[in-house]
Amino acid sequence: MQKRKAYRIAILGILMAIIFVQSLVPFLGFIPTGFINITIIHITVIVAAIVLGPKDGAIVGLVWGLGTMVRAFTSPTSIIDTTVFTNPIVAVLPRVIVGLVAGYIYLALKNRFKKRMVSMGIAAAVGSLTNTLLVLGLMRVMYASALSQAYTTQTDLLNKLLLIIIGTNGIPEMIAAIIIAPAISAAILKANKFLD
Repeated sequence: MQKRKAYRIAILGILMAIIFVQSLVPFLGFIPTGFINITIIHITVIVAAIVLGPKDGAIVGLVWGLGTMVRAFTSPTSIIDTTVFTNPIVAVLPRVIVGLVAGYIYLALKNRFKKRMVSMGIAAAVGSLTNTLLVLGLMRVMYASALSQAYTTQTDLLNKLLLIIIGTNGIPEMIAAIIIAPAISAAILKANKFLD
C-alpha cells in the first residue's frame, strides 16, 4: 500500500513538472498562431486523469491553469493573452474541470468496453472538448467586446468566428488527444501495476 501511494505521488509529481514546463515554453504545450494558441498541453492533463484519477487530473489541470496565467503575465504569445488569460476564471477553472471530466468519464466507462483504449479515447475526446468549449464560452461571455476589437470583427459576428476557431483548433486538438492520450495512458498503466 505504501509503495503504491509513493508511486502515485511520484507519477503525479512528474506530470505536474511536465505540465509546468509545457505551460511556460511555447511549442511544448501551445503552438502560437498569432490570434489564438493551438493547445496540446491538455493531453497531459487527460493522461493524469486516466492514469491517476479525477482528483489528480484536476491537480495537474490546476498547475496548467496557473502556468497559463504566469505565461500571460510574463510572455504572452497572442494578442488576447494579457486580456483574457490573466483571469483565473478563464485560465484556471476550465483546466481543473478538464481533469475532473476526463477522469470521471474514464472511470464510468473503463469496464464497459472490451478494450480500455475505447474508454480512454472517449475520455480524451470529452476532456479536450471540455477545454475548448469552456475556454471559448467564457471568453465570449466575459470578453466579447475585447475579442471583437482583437479580431477586428463586430460583436454579432463573434459567434461565427468562435465556431471557426472550434473547427480549426478544437477539432484537431480533440483528434490529437484521442490518438495520443490513450497510447500514453495505456503504456503507463501497463508498465506500472501499482496504478491500475
